[in-house]
Amino acid sequence: MDLDLRKVRYFVAVADKLHFGRAAEELHIAQPVLSRQIRALEHDLGTPLLTRDSHGVALTDAGRQLLDDAGPLLATAHAVRRRVTVAARGSRRLMVGFRAGIAVTPAIREFATRHPDVLVDVQRIEADDQAAMLLDGRIDVAYVRLPIDEAGLRVTPLYAEPRVAVLPAGHPLAGKEQITEADLAGEPLLWPADPSPQPTRRAHPNAGYLVRGVDETLEHVAAGRGISFLARSATVFYSHPEVSFVPVPDLAPDQVCLAVAESRTSPVVDDFFSAAHTTAEITAECGNYEMWQLGN
Repeated sequence: MDLDLRKVRYFVAVADKLHFGRAAEELHIAQPVLSRQIRALEHDLGTPLLTRDSHGVALTDAGRQLLDDAGPLLATAHAVRRRVTVAARGSRRLMVGFRAGIAVTPAIREFATRHPDVLVDVQRIEADDQAAMLLDGRIDVAYVRLPIDEAGLRVTPLYAEPRVAVLPAGHPLAGKEQITEADLAGEPLLWPADPSPQPTRRAHPNAGYLVRGVDETLEHVAAGRGISFLARSATVFYSHPEVSFVPVPDLAPDQVCLAVAESRTSPVVDDFFSAAHTTAEITAECGNYEMWQLGN
């Protein structure tokens, strides 16, 4: 039995809204048509996905499972369509995503020795979109930072790098050469607005504002709304007159990985993976060298 992706998209709309009328409006179809499509999908799968009673619409266990699986499935289908369109134009192009502070140039140079005919574009990505952009094909391969929702992705470690505390310039610890994690006990924490699982945040009693990206983090820290942590290399490319970066040697390091959608099989992507691993040490040292320059 082939799964009808159109029906799956309809199901996701209903599951997100938990309301057939609002889902039908969003999909621009009549509500009876939507109801028939959901019933047909349930028939195809041989199980109820939704329950409807006087309290409203709810997901069954099977429905929750399908909703979990539907995101990567639909994103993969969208990515296939995108890649087919690019191929039809005769394009030879690779889009590489990267997080703040990660130097992509060494891998691109290495990759170009094997594929001088492939145009490599780069795009900076944030914590909350790194998985989605890989799954839907906007990014072919990406340098990501953990944590990331690995569902539907192939993720391989590249290197780890130290992290620093991001403190307001007037903070009592701002002038220290280094501090410990214990020195920051009780401080209000800013946290990346990342939908992937973050047990550390859930367990931390002082986790406060959610922030997106380095720029937003620096502004909130400067405003005194909390402290944060960044990978050391990110501080090379970002600064703020009212913010101080202080090394925290006993803090768990930031893990940089390379990620691609599991459905993305291509010799070109494989060769970029190889180039990234070959140049991982150079990439990691870029931030270290710049930090040494800043201190001299």
